[in-house]
Amino acid sequence: MTAGKIAADVRSGRRPASEIVAVALERAEQDETNSFISLDEAAMTRAGEIDSIVSAGGDPGPLGGVPVAIKDLIDHEGRVTTAGSGFYRKVADESAPVVQLLEEAGAIIIGRANLHEFAFGFDSENEWFGAVRNPWDLGTSAGGSSGGSATAVASGLVPLSLGTDTGGSVRIPAAMTGIFGLKVTHGAISTRGVFPLVPSCDTVGPFATSTADLALAHRVLAVHDPHDPHSRRRPQQETRPIERLGVPRPWVDDAPMTEAVAADFAHALSVLEDNGLEIVDIEIPELIPPGRISDAIGREVAAIHRDYTTRGEVYGRSVAPRIAAAMDVTPEADAEARRWRADTREATRDALTRVEALITPTVANGRKVIGEDEIDGAPARVVLSYFSAIVNHIDLPAISLPLEVSDGTPPTSIQIVGDDWSEPCLLAMGERLEQAGIVGFRPPPDELPLSAM
Repeated sequence: MTAGKIAADVRSGRRPASEIVAVALERAEQDETNSFISLDEAAMTRAGEIDSIVSAGGDPGPLGGVPVAIKDLIDHEGRVTTAGSGFYRKVADESAPVVQLLEEAGAIIIGRANLHEFAFGFDSENEWFGAVRNPWDLGTSAGGSSGGSATAVASGLVPLSLGTDTGGSVRIPAAMTGIFGLKVTHGAISTRGVFPLVPSCDTVGPFATSTADLALAHRVLAVHDPHDPHSRRRPQQETRPIERLGVPRPWVDDAPMTEAVAADFAHALSVLEDNGLEIVDIEIPELIPPGRISDAIGREVAAIHRDYTTRGEVYGRSVAPRIAAAMDVTPEADAEARRWRADTREATRDALTRVEALITPTVANGRKVIGEDEIDGAPARVVLSYFSAIVNHIDLPAISLPLEVSDGTPPTSIQIVGDDWSEPCLLAMGERLEQAGIVGFRPPPDELPLSAM
């Protein structure tokens, strides 16, 4: 059931929030994907408050009674933020603005979702809280870093969740679990009260099983925060429909794609053309990942973690070497990476004057076996983030959409990247493609396979 339908049922009195939340908590307790680090003991009390508002004839809000999961690096007053780490424990003295906005809209936070440690990775194989398992195959990764936020939605535990995206951490797990995910323009949604990874790239974004629910969450969350130095006001501009999509070459051609992903992507392009969209090839050689991303993020990562490393805090196996590498980024390498980032932004924005948006697969290969560091002989991190990481470095919004015209399990996902502040256009495009039967959610099998366990 979608968030919009649940909110409508609660608002009309057809179904009480208490019943909805009780079912969500029961299912979360039985969850096999390890989506949650902790469940919220106050959720039922909050549900009762929503029911009281409805009983009194009040409006509980656009998300009234909707159970929501939030990634466990987003502060929620009185709850412990772990950031998925072995040592960081913060009892939040106030909620992050995104949580405040959710609760003001009537949402009920039922728990804190599992993630890749400190959000610094793409597989959510957490050494301290256990790996997040893909509901399509429990022996495989759900992607990351917002893996638990994605599986909570894909498994039907909640209809809506929040993750963060610094290099694909919403889009990658959305693609790998067959759901919808939105990466917003940098600064469009407040990141205050969210444990940072790379502040110049960090974004907060929703997961859902429909574009309508993504749009609902976006309307609630995309509010300027004057106390967040990274928050920006959306300029007044006309929302134009996307009619012309560019396939960026050689970015797509050089990807470490599986034959299945390549075939599904080619088929999707053909179907899009049959539905009236113009698909054109567009040359953007600057988008080929040049190996400068680590240098581009290093000094920001180092600034956040230096005190912890000085104290001798222990990081997990996958994160420790990445933290150490960040500490070693030189000022010269940082300066060169900044120049690369500026050049790439300029080239991409120039391309977006010739097309309304870019289209790629979301992930080049959506299957990673838990415990293995490679996918078909290539580093898993590179394969999973190939189409997503660079988007954060050019600050643009993007949407991840599961292909209904794919037979994959999970289905192949496409990514559409828009210009600054084009989220309404991307969401409208997603809804158009849903209505045409090109993209859409289908649930994982009830009997979860255990192929690699």
